[in-house]
Amino acid sequence: MIGIRVRHVFGASSLVVLLASSALACSGGQGAPPGDGESPVREVRKTASASRESAAAPATEGVPAPSTAQPAPGADVEKVRDVFARLQATYNDGCTTPGNCEYFLGRVFDELGTLDKAMEADPQGPGHFKEPRAWIADLRTGLGGDRSFENLKKHQDLLIGTRDKINAWMQGHPEDYR
Repeated sequence: MIGIRVRHVFGASSLVVLLASSALACSGGQGAPPGDGESPVREVRKTASASRESAAAPATEGVPAPSTAQPAPGADVEKVRDVFARLQATYNDGCTTPGNCEYFLGRVFDELGTLDKAMEADPQGPGHFKEPRAWIADLRTGLGGDRSFENLKKHQDLLIGTRDKINAWMQGHPEDYR
């Protein structure tokens, strides 16, 4: 008797087919009906392939076909109110400690960029947020595409001023963040 150690990597039906295949291979096909033209090993392999293919194919009866439609523009963009809440949370932080200043300025800049995307994708349309989006565009122009800490620190007044103007604008539009 041959001892076989099997790791659980196959399904139960695949394991039975694998063991049957091993037994047939070891027996040399003895006991096979003469003259059928098919080797018992080949027959077991066909069965194993069919089992694998049916196991790999998910049951589709009663399941609608997957949609090939693209997600709606802005479907993965956060809501204005959620981003604005994070932007407001930056009021509890600042450049009071040397190690925190880089984090703080980068966070304000990132939140403003995310807010711009959220405003652009908002159902009210980007025109509703014309002023805040213009202020964010002016900030980007002022930074010249350089997001380094040195550049953010150099333009800290512009960065914080943009945040503050947007905060004041949003306070006048509570329906946009509640």
